[in-house]
Amino acid sequence: MPDSLPIHAVLPDLLGVLRESSNAVLVAPPGAGKTTAVAPALLGEAWCTGEILLLSPRRLAARAAAERMAALAGEPVGRTFGYATRMDSKRSAATRVTVVTEGIFVNRIQSDPELAGVSAVLFDEVHERSLDSDFGLALARDAQGALRPDLRLVAMSATLDGARFAGLLGDAPVVESEGRSYPLTLRHIGRAAEGRIEDAVAGAIRTALREAEGGVLAFLPGVAEIERTAERIAVPDGAVLHRLHGSLDPGAQRAAIAPDPEGRRKIVLATSIAETSLTLDGIRIVVDSGLARRPRYDRAAGMTRLVTERASQASATQRAGRAARQGPGVAYQLWEEAATAGLPRFDPPEILEADLSALLLDCALWGVADPRDLAWLDSPPEAAIAEARARLTVLEAIDSDGRPTAHGKAIARLPLPPRLGHMLVRAGERGMARTAAEVAVLLGERGLGGSDPDLELRLRRWRQERGPRAENGRRLAERWARLVPAKAPLPLAGGVGGGRDGLAGDRGSPSAPLPSPLPASGERELALAACVALAFPDRIARRRDASGETWASAGGRGFRLDGTSPLARAEWLAVAETQGMAAGARILSAAPIDTAAVESLLGDRIETRRSVTFDAGSGAVQAVRERRLGAIRLSSGPDAAASAAEIEAALLEGVRVQGLGLLPWSDTAQALRIRAGFTGDETLGDAALLADLDEWLPPLLSGKRRLDAIAPEGLTQALQNRLGWDGQRALDRLAPARFETPAGSSHAINYAAEGGPRVELRVQSLFGLATHPTIGNGIPLVLSLTSPAGRPIQTTRDLPGFWAGSWTAVAKEMRGRYPRHPWPDDPAGASATLRTKKADARHAGPR
Repeated sequence: MPDSLPIHAVLPDLLGVLRESSNAVLVAPPGAGKTTAVAPALLGEAWCTGEILLLSPRRLAARAAAERMAALAGEPVGRTFGYATRMDSKRSAATRVTVVTEGIFVNRIQSDPELAGVSAVLFDEVHERSLDSDFGLALARDAQGALRPDLRLVAMSATLDGARFAGLLGDAPVVESEGRSYPLTLRHIGRAAEGRIEDAVAGAIRTALREAEGGVLAFLPGVAEIERTAERIAVPDGAVLHRLHGSLDPGAQRAAIAPDPEGRRKIVLATSIAETSLTLDGIRIVVDSGLARRPRYDRAAGMTRLVTERASQASATQRAGRAARQGPGVAYQLWEEAATAGLPRFDPPEILEADLSALLLDCALWGVADPRDLAWLDSPPEAAIAEARARLTVLEAIDSDGRPTAHGKAIARLPLPPRLGHMLVRAGERGMARTAAEVAVLLGERGLGGSDPDLELRLRRWRQERGPRAENGRRLAERWARLVPAKAPLPLAGGVGGGRDGLAGDRGSPSAPLPSPLPASGERELALAACVALAFPDRIARRRDASGETWASAGGRGFRLDGTSPLARAEWLAVAETQGMAAGARILSAAPIDTAAVESLLGDRIETRRSVTFDAGSGAVQAVRERRLGAIRLSSGPDAAASAAEIEAALLEGVRVQGLGLLPWSDTAQALRIRAGFTGDETLGDAALLADLDEWLPPLLSGKRRLDAIAPEGLTQALQNRLGWDGQRALDRLAPARFETPAGSSHAINYAAEGGPRVELRVQSLFGLATHPTIGNGIPLVLSLTSPAGRPIQTTRDLPGFWAGSWTAVAKEMRGRYPRHPWPDDPAGASATLRTKKADARHAGPR
């Protein structure tokens, strides 16, 4: 192995540390050679008698590291140096160094906490702070402390944040490599904000090819942008264009990394997969779009979505450094220099933003009920843990005490996220293990079978593909299908569970050709859709409009779909993936499913809800019976079984919420309440009546479905009953309902009148009255005095003053208008009457 790498200068220090202690932190800049040089150097140490596990953040990097170490040793990969990823592995009994992805390591230590036969675990690129890396390090540290004090743990980072990792590893020594420094020129060329990123990157590549020497590595946020950029580049003679992302076949990935066999100038369009762990031969130019696409978990929506956002300063530094790994380089950055300070310094640790369902289940299996009891650089958020616990409870993976159930243990044995693991186990119970395994591969491996939202179409295409990646995917699905017990197909309503061509319930070769033509619908689609529904029951969606563009999900979220998609014609969809805002996320993948299959698969989630509620608009009770799958109403109709007690309760609640104004009060009842309020008695006030509603109103509701069916006299009687005999007597004394005049007439007193209690009456009815009438404790009545025709002539609170004052003028005017009626000069001394002068005379008789 060549000794020209910078890391070789500090390897003796690292080996010395590991002879004396179990843990170390190695800080080495990109290109120093730590990924491929450290593990081989440890093989000769006396303490290293077993296997070395080298953790890599990406499958591409894991495979490339193993191949590079094997090539340097002059061996084929799989002998001394091997690798193991989810899609592929090459190792043998002779393998001493195995490069594994972080998720593979977590599964391994869960199944074997002692890590029997393992001498060291090297955590590469720990600064990336992936959830699996942080968790794997926490588990390894826990195992080391309890079971394996001899196990060596090395955290290897490309940043100078080694002190935090050293503290996590028990104040482990930090070994630093200076790395190799080649001159790097940064050129900030900016870009038009309104332009497309593909146009800007393509233009920068053309400029770079003219101005600088060497191969070009361009960073774009995703596969779609890579393809659009490729369309815009006219590859010059003597150059070759490569793409580099996780969806490519391994062969295409190797070609992008290795030197061109014909010595041509390489143009590599890559995602952030090329930021770390890899050295791309011949690259001397970097074009950085400044964008990255990362998964971000939307806790409000309960789903992970891909978000295009600005790259961090740390990522920009890593990307630019790719140009100066093998010699002087230049980096074209598509933003203004001043904007660099505005970029986030680092990408946030995944543990602070991710769905923690898998972490919580793994911790429960580890024997840790609360993940925060483990050692972390950043402890998982409490809210995320609570949400994950709720999700695992719904999946029946943990019990009420947070302990793993038998089903949870079965899920955890699978190398899948909890939702997909739950799907595989439950689908296996229905004889659909192979279909579920294929769905899991499709959802985990972007690009298999294309990118159409129709998962059935993608599965059909994938089964007909013959590339290495497609073959690896089929082998992976077959391997996963074998991890659950084989069951005979279990028929479901709608035909789910069967399979004419091996899609469901067939454990045969996954690469067997499909019959052609395939049915447009039926058992095949339903089997696939059933598996998706088992994994994502909250994403079962029902069409909301005729166009099929808007959908309502069981989880309460709204989804959108291109109306031209064949899926838009379905009534129901089992939705697997979405992207965008929770209120209207775009459906990325789904399969049609029918109502019968939904009810058969998710019958335990379907609720029959009865509601007996008061409708303020109609004033009546509405009794409804409906069946719901979460937020989706399956059916509804009148509930004839609503009991009298339920109807009564709904009417009471209507009054309690909407107010007493809904009741059919008579004028008498309203007057009674006003009189009581005038005396200061709150017994009939709104607050008291509402507080005691359950005592006085129910007897009036018997047999009623509407409030206006209550007899008004019944309400009056209820008020009188609340006052009682003594209360009514006191009310009549303090606030009499009527005023009796000297003429013998009776008039209602208006206690709600402005200015105080008021009575309207003819002035002649008060003749002979020398004092002003009062009520209660001497409160003067407001007298509205009228003419014989009922027209107002005076309003007074001082009747004697009126008699002695303005009466003379009033009487003079009234004698002319109403000569038949008496208008005496001294009304206080006259007799009260409501008759004319002639009638009075007749009534008096002869003298």
